Amino acid sequence: MTDFEHYDDNEEEYKSKTQVKREMEALQDLGEKLTNLSPAQRKKVPMSDTLRDALEEADRIKQWGAKRRHLQYIGKVMRTEDADAISARLELFDSTSAANNKRFHQLEATRDALIGDNSKMILDQYIQANPTVDIQQLRSLVRMAIKEVEQGKATTQRKKLFKLLREVQDAQLGLL
Repeated sequence: MTDFEHYDDNEEEYKSKTQVKREMEALQDLGEKLTNLSPAQRKKVPMSDTLRDALEEADRIKQWGAKRRHLQYIGKVMRTEDADAISARLELFDSTSAANNKRFHQLEATRDALIGDNSKMILDQYIQANPTVDIQQLRSLVRMAIKEVEQGKATTQRKKLFKLLREVQDAQLGLL
């Protein structure tokens, strides 16, 4: 009887040493991206306390050799983390990512719809969909932004409205 005859379908798929090494390097690269985040951004990333402590320690290390070894340690700690959730959150912070661009364009479209022709109906729909929003502030910003568009003035109120919409969405996504 050969080894192939004892193969069970429930066994894990065999990974070559090279594949395992690539996966570990990818986790280490992800950990390195985490070290480049600001402390405020790190708070918004779902991670264990062990990883959080390792990232804080990485900030204190200045020598290249020590930093490289510590990045390897962070890669080891990353094996127990949910790398997909961390990657998704990092993508939202990356201003060049497709997810961030899509989010930005959706917010712009919402703002433009609130200022547009059917602003009353769209405003009511937005308030129903986002009950946590400060209604008085939202209505005030929409009113001032409409006036600003009609008069052809600067985009100050539209920027404030966009900022409010982004804060509401950030709160929903847990980014605040």
